[in-house]
This record gives sequence, C-alpha cells and structure tokens, in this order.
Amino acid sequence: MRVLILGSGLMGKEAARDLVQCEGVAKVTLADYDIEKAKQTCQVLRSPKLNAAFVDASKSDQLVHLMGAHDVVINALFYSFNIAVAKAAITAGVHSVDLGGHIGHATDQVLEMMKEAKSANVTLIPDLGVAPGMINILAGYGASKLDKVESIKLYVGGIPLRPEPPFEYNHVFSMEGVFDHYTDPSFIIREGEKQEIPSLSEVEPIHFEKFGPLEAFHTAGGTSTLSYSYPELDCLEYKTIRYPGHAKKFELLVDLNLTRSDYFVEVSGIQVRPRDVLLKVLDPIVDLKDKEDVVLLRVETKGIKGGQQAGFTYEMTTYKDTVNNVTAMARATANTISVVAQMIAGGTINKAGVYPPEQIVPGGKYIEEMAKRGVIIKEKVQEKNSHAQA
Repeated sequence: MRVLILGSGLMGKEAARDLVQCEGVAKVTLADYDIEKAKQTCQVLRSPKLNAAFVDASKSDQLVHLMGAHDVVINALFYSFNIAVAKAAITAGVHSVDLGGHIGHATDQVLEMMKEAKSANVTLIPDLGVAPGMINILAGYGASKLDKVESIKLYVGGIPLRPEPPFEYNHVFSMEGVFDHYTDPSFIIREGEKQEIPSLSEVEPIHFEKFGPLEAFHTAGGTSTLSYSYPELDCLEYKTIRYPGHAKKFELLVDLNLTRSDYFVEVSGIQVRPRDVLLKVLDPIVDLKDKEDVVLLRVETKGIKGGQQAGFTYEMTTYKDTVNNVTAMARATANTISVVAQMIAGGTINKAGVYPPEQIVPGGKYIEEMAKRGVIIKEKVQEKNSHAQA
C-alpha cells in the first residue's frame, strides 16, 4: 500500500515511523509546505520507503495531484485544513483519515460528504486521535457487544509522569486548545436529556494502577459524534483526568475572564486580551520539554445483554517511549491514525462513505494492532453477579 501523510509535525512524523516498519506498506510520502522540515524527518527515520514532498494544502489542484499516486491519505495538518483535504480526496478517488476538529464544526462538515464519498467509492474517517478517536473506537466496540447500550462514560488525561507545581500539568498539544476545552460548555446526556453544563465542574476522584489519587472533571468536545451514533443513550459524559486540585486552579482563571477569547481590557491606552498574556506566561511553565508524560484512558459502556445488566470497560495506560523520545500522547495518537489508515488501504475496512470511528473501525482488530505497538488496552467485562476479565 502507498500512504501519503500531510504534515511533518509530531503526529505526521510518528505516523511515518509506524508505517515504514509495517510489512504491507510499500511507500510513504511525507508532504509539507516546509519541505526542509519534511526532509529532516525523513533523514531521522532513515527508511527507503519514505520520501519528502512539497505541498501547499490551500491549493486543491496540488492536493489532488499528489493524492493520486497513493492509496490512502493521513491528514496530520491543523484541523482548519480538514474540509479541503476531504474534498480533494474525494476528487482524487483516494481514501482519507484525519485527526479531527470539532471547533468550527470541521468534523461535522466532513461527515456531510457521505453522498460524494460513496459516489467516488472512497472511505473517509475523521476524528482519529485519542479523544476523539481511540475513545470512539472503544465505545463503539463495547456498544456492539450489548443488545442495548444505555450509558457511555469516557475518561482521558495526558499528564506528566512526575507532576510539578503550580498546575501539576504539562501540555502536549496547544494551550489554546486546552483553554477552549476548559472554557466552552460541556455537552452531556443525563437521564436521556441532552444538555450543556460548565466545564471544570463535577470533579470526582478517579484511580489508576500505579498512580496516586487523581481527579476527573467535565471538559468540552470530548463526546464527539457519540450522541449522534447512539441517540437513545440515558447517559453520555466525557471527563478529563488531571492531578488533584488542577480544576480548582483553572476555574479561578476562567472566573477572572483570563481564558476568554472575546474579552479585552485597556492597559495604558492599548487594548489587551488577557488570554494572550496568560498564554505567554504559562508557556514556559507548562511546556513538557523532555519530561515524561503518560496517557490514561477509561471507556465504560453499560447496558443490557441477554436480558441482564452488563458492561464492558476499556482501560489504557501508555508511557513515553524514552528510546525514540516519543511522547505517550504521540504514541497513542499517531499509532491510532496509522493503524486505521492501514485497515482501509488493506481492505479490512471496505465500506465507502464518511463514518465516525465508532461506526466503522473494528474494535477487536484495533486493540490487537495497538498491542503490537506497545499500546496495551485492557478489557474488563461486568455482568450481573459476575466480574470476569478478558
């Protein structure tokens, strides 16, 4: 199979690292506007399968031309390119996957291309990161084992292995995105009713093996497309995992309007957005640098099976690859999008159209493939009067 990766940033680089090690992959093209950056990544990975290419993703004709020489496209660009890349893939007649983008409804607009994708006989799957992405696949897998799914609860956190004050947190993605998740309202389903509640709210303790006490709280964007795929749910919630006290500290910053994107104050006759100042102040404090991170994940699906209450829980703890200097978040994210892209190009996924991950990615096969890459996802089965583990 021939794979095109758009974007030579961290996720593009790590997807390439995985692909060149896979027997079924014959060719990988790493394309970027910054061709020198793409070439440097190729030099680091040193594979005869891998080569660099220039592309201006704002030019549809360039995208279509480049895509035509490949079987599947991994879009690792900023989410603002997702719509254009999806359209170009349909025009080129090539399968495509992306890392998601619910801000600005990018994913929603990609999902609306179902008719065009089917006509072109291509498969498009957006939202293939960790959250959304991995959690969708696992939620879909758990739901598929139930006769009726009633509840889906999601818990995800990328945290430092060794926390440091003042926030006991280091970011692996943009702090702007973190602010959005903490500031925007969180969508949930409770007692069958869809509603929005404040982010950073309803803090609860949560425990993982080898970790001391942690906390989980609501944040925006995490429920992704699950409410559309499972409209009859009684309960749907997504919470972010952090070290204790984190939510309270950020709640104060939110209450002081320091994280708002639409709030300005006048300082010495100049209009200043406090959010911009806070981002500059926080950046050196929360930068992960070379420190070790860990990704914790838990997906709980509950409902009815064989007339009895039953549930399937999926849990993952992934650490940084210190040998190759790959963050835990990059391992979980890039391997997810690489595995699914290969499933499409290899024919494991062969249904034309546009689908969210929970509707089309085979969960059992996905768990097997991630385990080969050292990302271990454990399944726990809960049935009435029994506590078996698979």
